[in-house]
Amino acid sequence: MALYDYDALLVLSFGGPEGEDEVIPFLENVTRGRGIPRERLAEVGEHYFHFGGVSPINDQNRTIIANVEKELARRGHDLPVYFGNRNWHPFAEDAAAKIVADGHHRVLVFATSAWGGYSACRQYDEDIQRLRENAPELEFTKLWQFFGHPEFIKLHADELREAWEKEGGEGTRVLFSAHSVPTAADNASGGPEDAQLYSRQVAEAARLVADEAGVSDYEVVWQSRSGNPATPWLEPDVVDRAVELGDAGASHIICVPIGFITDHMEVIWDLDTELREAVEERGMTLNRLATVGLTDEFAGLVVDLAENVAQGAEPASLSTVTAQGCTVNGAPCSPECCTASRPAHANAS
Repeated sequence: MALYDYDALLVLSFGGPEGEDEVIPFLENVTRGRGIPRERLAEVGEHYFHFGGVSPINDQNRTIIANVEKELARRGHDLPVYFGNRNWHPFAEDAAAKIVADGHHRVLVFATSAWGGYSACRQYDEDIQRLRENAPELEFTKLWQFFGHPEFIKLHADELREAWEKEGGEGTRVLFSAHSVPTAADNASGGPEDAQLYSRQVAEAARLVADEAGVSDYEVVWQSRSGNPATPWLEPDVVDRAVELGDAGASHIICVPIGFITDHMEVIWDLDTELREAVEERGMTLNRLATVGLTDEFAGLVVDLAENVAQGAEPASLSTVTAQGCTVNGAPCSPECCTASRPAHANAS
């Protein structure tokens, strides 16, 4: 049987290159309309060329999809899963065309972000609105933000607890890292009545994970900022803060990549490369914990969200901070929500 009245699920993501010849065209898509010179894109592209021009994001999303398909089948749901990206193959427009050709109409959308904010939420609404222009016969319902979902918290807490029991104590510092955004964008996230929703959601998820793991001393830090250096972004930067902690006597960093569900470029470059190099240059050690999106339990979380929407129920959450979602056809949660102009960054996925 289908999932109640829904007959397809679209996994909607950012996209990433899968070869050296794809890097610059991909970055041109990411930065379209922002006037970023090709020379700057080539500089950013060095992150990808370091890994043969391949971002892990597409393969990891395919793993998520395979796990979700397995979990849907286990629960008796005959719900086909499609994969579409904003910036690179497979494009979301092609996925929507395939959904139409396969005869489906009511589509659930899992956006690969746990958070609110322009880049993390509203831009996916804009993607859905664009899909509707080409496929008006489809109805898209986006699933809820899941930063406070008990399974999301437990998966991170289990990783952190195990690391802390082995490595915690004097000299060890715990840093929860998420993607930085301009402070203006963060101020606009959630709208005037719920401002700074993005940073508050990240702080809340970190608190919930630390509490469940039994870790009382931790910090929230930010990473992957780009664009005009004069534009204020969320701080402190993860590398800068790790260096400061090392100068103050820390010998070991446990980094929880709370902002990311998979190991894409901002994880394998900004954390596994730049952060690790900075830490090791100072004689410190680093344990970057795993992202949680490739686990069977995470696939269960996705199917839980789908069932919640199909049943008209809000998902389970350990948080009282706003979790938005269940919007139809790309309608924003409110007209004022997350309206800040998007940052001109190119180092994604």
